[in-house]
Amino acid sequence: MEQHQIIMNFSVPPSADDINVIALEQIENLPDELVEFCEEIAIQIEEIADETVEQDLDLEHPYDLLALYKGGNQVSPGVEKKSANDDDVLILFRRALLDVWCETGEELVQIIREAMIEELGSNFEFSDDEIEQMQRNCL
Repeated sequence: MEQHQIIMNFSVPPSADDINVIALEQIENLPDELVEFCEEIAIQIEEIADETVEQDLDLEHPYDLLALYKGGNQVSPGVEKKSANDDDVLILFRRALLDVWCETGEELVQIIREAMIEELGSNFEFSDDEIEQMQRNCL
């Protein structure tokens, strides 16, 4: 009896550029409630939250953070910068997003969209129920 080997083909994991393209597409597909806040937003992709962010947000592990919004004119909550040059930035953490993707098997686009809605919704003071509703409406 012949033995057959099964050869599995693996593709490379999505790059930072791939994640950026997905995120930019999702900006246009965000719920109407969030669109008004995102007209000037920049998307930035980082591999993982650094130690400073991890400590500032009191994270147990850097993989716990999928996205982080940084307002261009805010140093910290309630403290405004005088500089008008800085843009609002939504940082997506590639490795954390890919970790969720591997663990759940959900579509990566959906994970990215939900992380964006969660972070932006929280930042712009939407309730947890409103955020969940926005995420359900975008499925």
